[in-house]
Amino acid sequence: MNQLLALKYFCKVVESGSFTGAANAFSVPPSSISRRISDLETSLGTNLLKRSTRVVKPTEIGQIYFEQVSEILLQLDQSTESVKSYQTTPMGQLRISSMVSFGEQLLCPLLDEFTARYPEIVLDVSLSDELSSLANDDVDVAIRGGYAPDEHVHAIRLMPNEFIPVASPAYLAIAGTPSNGFELREHPGLFFRTPRGPSPWLLKTGDQWHDVSGKPLVVSNNAKWLIELGLRGKGIMMAPRWSANPYLQTGELVALLDKCDLSVSQNQELAIYLLYQKPRYLVPKVKAFVDFLTERLMTPDGNGL
Repeated sequence: MNQLLALKYFCKVVESGSFTGAANAFSVPPSSISRRISDLETSLGTNLLKRSTRVVKPTEIGQIYFEQVSEILLQLDQSTESVKSYQTTPMGQLRISSMVSFGEQLLCPLLDEFTARYPEIVLDVSLSDELSSLANDDVDVAIRGGYAPDEHVHAIRLMPNEFIPVASPAYLAIAGTPSNGFELREHPGLFFRTPRGPSPWLLKTGDQWHDVSGKPLVVSNNAKWLIELGLRGKGIMMAPRWSANPYLQTGELVALLDKCDLSVSQNQELAIYLLYQKPRYLVPKVKAFVDFLTERLMTPDGNGL
């Protein structure tokens, strides 16, 4: 029995939910798929699939086996591509996933330069703030804000992701400037909604954290719109410093309470990370992008722009 082929057939049946779907993916008869998996089950001494006339589903042990085997097959494919591509010209499709606001403000303006430097790389860029997995989303590199992920993914810290309260001069002229963190509760808030819910406004005093979130005026996952509302004097928002910097420099927004310890998370190691599966760095197109982005966005002190 060709066990590697049987494993690929098994994983594709679980993913597609049918022998026919797997057969179409491999351009073989469904009977070949069924026979290979039956041989695999015999060698393992257990049933991996529950078969019915309408759908095929993994058994409990089959689901566990699928999760383990699919990760191994992914690593094998990546290693094979790495070996084949080693020391070749960076080329092919490069799939990039980034947070929306970071992508619009910092990443996309750099991509023309990257394309000019590597004309044989075709960029496939997706902007999303949804939580994602490199393996499940089928991307080469991802840019996410948060904390360093597990050991299976390599993470490069591009820059800190410090959040600060900001408001427009027009708003402050009417509503007044808060003199301490607790006064934020009396102001209308423009809240960014993450996949886990609206980002809170947190104040640390001593060893204690306090929720000082303002009265919600707007909650949205559209950071660009929230900034526009802030510029129009609608309220206070907690914004990433890198995102607010252009408006702070022009005076369109004002940073508040710079002596207070304010954040959107009790974990004060928030950062922007460039993520990729460890074997992928050997692939020239991935190495080219990783090296380019770290060169353009990281400063010598490692704190980013």
